[in-house]
Amino acid sequence: MFGGKDGLTGTTKTLVQCDFDGTITEDDVSFIMLDAFANGDWRQIFRKYQDGKISVGRFNTDAFAMVKADKQNLLEVTKGKVKIRPGFHNLVACCRSKGFRLVIVSNGLDFYIEEILQEIGVGDLEVFAAKAYFHPEGIKVQYIGPDGSHLDANFKEAYVNSFLNEGYRIVYVGNGASDILPARQCHYIFATGNLLAHCKQTNLGCTSFNDFNQVVSILERW
Repeated sequence: MFGGKDGLTGTTKTLVQCDFDGTITEDDVSFIMLDAFANGDWRQIFRKYQDGKISVGRFNTDAFAMVKADKQNLLEVTKGKVKIRPGFHNLVACCRSKGFRLVIVSNGLDFYIEEILQEIGVGDLEVFAAKAYFHPEGIKVQYIGPDGSHLDANFKEAYVNSFLNEGYRIVYVGNGASDILPARQCHYIFATGNLLAHCKQTNLGCTSFNDFNQVVSILERW
C-alpha cells in the first residue's frame, strides 16, 4: 500500500526517512529529560502543541528553555531508560546492503540522538534534528532547514521536499502526529502509533509495524 505518491520502482534511488523519538526509540527521550530537569510545567506547553495551538518546534523551544542542566547530566538521566525498537540494526544493515540512503529526521534534539546512536554502534548515520545550544539561562533550540534557514514549523516536511527535489523515492517510517504531513508526501509509509491511527482514519495507504524486522521483511523484497 502506498502513500500520496506513485509506487516504487526498481530503477529509482531510494531514501528511507525515519523519525527518532517513539519510532527508533520506544518512548520519547526528550520527555525523560524534561521530567527530570524542566523548571516549570512543560506538559502545559505540550498540551498546547497537542491542541494545535503551537508548532512542535515552538513546543521544544519553549520547553527546553526551562532546562538549565548541562549536557552530561541530561544524558546521564536517560541511562537505562532508553529502549531501542527491536530490529533497528537489521534496518540499518538492510539499507546498506540494498544501497538505500537511511536518514533520521527528528524534531528531537541533536545531542541526545547522536549520543544514543553512538552508544548502539551506528553513530555514522545521517541525522537532521534540532540544534541544542547550552546556556546557564536555559537550552536554546534551533531548527535549521536543508537550505540553512531557521524554521519554527514544518521541519520534517522541509527535508522530505528537499529529498524529493534530489530525485529520491522516499520511504517514510514514523509514529507521531508530526509525521503525518511529511509522510503524506512520500511514496511508501510504514506507520505505528498516532501516524498509523491517522492513516486508518483517512484511508491513507501504509504498512503498520511494531518492530523494524517487519519493515525489513518488506524492504528486502525490493
